[in-house]
Amino acid sequence: MIPSNNIATVEPSSEDVVHAAATGETARAGTYRLLALLLGDNPGKDVLDIVAGLPYSDTPIGQNIGELAARAQRVTPAAVAREYHNLFVGLGGGELIPYGSYYLSGFLHEKPLARLRADLRKLGIERDSRVGEPEDGIASVCEVMSGLIAGDFGIPADLSIQKDFFSKHLGSWGTQFFIDLESAESADFYRTVGALGRVFLRLELEAFSIEF
Repeated sequence: MIPSNNIATVEPSSEDVVHAAATGETARAGTYRLLALLLGDNPGKDVLDIVAGLPYSDTPIGQNIGELAARAQRVTPAAVAREYHNLFVGLGGGELIPYGSYYLSGFLHEKPLARLRADLRKLGIERDSRVGEPEDGIASVCEVMSGLIAGDFGIPADLSIQKDFFSKHLGSWGTQFFIDLESAESADFYRTVGALGRVFLRLELEAFSIEF
């Protein structure tokens, strides 16, 4: 994705930015970015080393991150590569199909993808020309959410824009994807990724329902 000047954003002095600073928006953006990193490609040793060193806390998300870090300390890059292949690539397809169109319609490249592309155009966000995967992949959508929160496409997007994008393009199917990942036969390291995603998205759903 590339930066955008078309996102309706908030001024640094607005109530939304004060709220963001008070409620840990950096942590939200970081969790989305972590999920995008682990799901977008097979994580090599450098990524696993970073994950292994992540701090944890006595919160639902902190505990999940602690479990993920502990698993990253024990797993080998080769084992994770095999697991990633079996889950998402496979011979003719992996165990899971991590795309919104598939989860929402049962097929790839369907109306959910078209609606996502339309909303990305409105936000002025374009896919990197070097990326061949559809934009509705779980990693790509998590990347966009991270960028909206962190201001990667300008300055942090208004909470109403975050909620609208989340509700249409991630909350509608992402939780079920992470439940499926957590229980997938091929999952070992990725079982903890599924648990983190499941808990995090449910917290996001709850937070957005309270905010609006």
